[in-house]
Amino acid sequence: MSKYLISFPSAAMVVPDDEWEAVVRDSHAVIEEAKAAGVYVFGGGIDESVSPTLVSATGAVAEGGYPWAPALNGGFTVLELPSRDEAVVWAARIAKACRCDQELRVFGYDPQS
Repeated sequence: MSKYLISFPSAAMVVPDDEWEAVVRDSHAVIEEAKAAGVYVFGGGIDESVSPTLVSATGAVAEGGYPWAPALNGGFTVLELPSRDEAVVWAARIAKACRCDQELRVFGYDPQS
């Protein structure tokens, strides 16, 4: 079993105002199905009202993230699944519910973590 990150940046979610209630309902329904199937690990959205903080190895703190990196925002779901094919199926279900394409990535396995 591998853990998969299914995510989208905020700018990808272009939904007319009158569809937001349906998006929330549909996306919550998919998450409830993932929980019932026992594949849900966690999920949520990046709180864009809170700026990132860059913390160095010395403990120094600087407001903002890496200046050269694209902003990290949007929503994400982590599911634990037996195959990439199943991850694609779940990503498609989430994409349909959220009305936007989803990026799919697999976490590398590290037995020490």
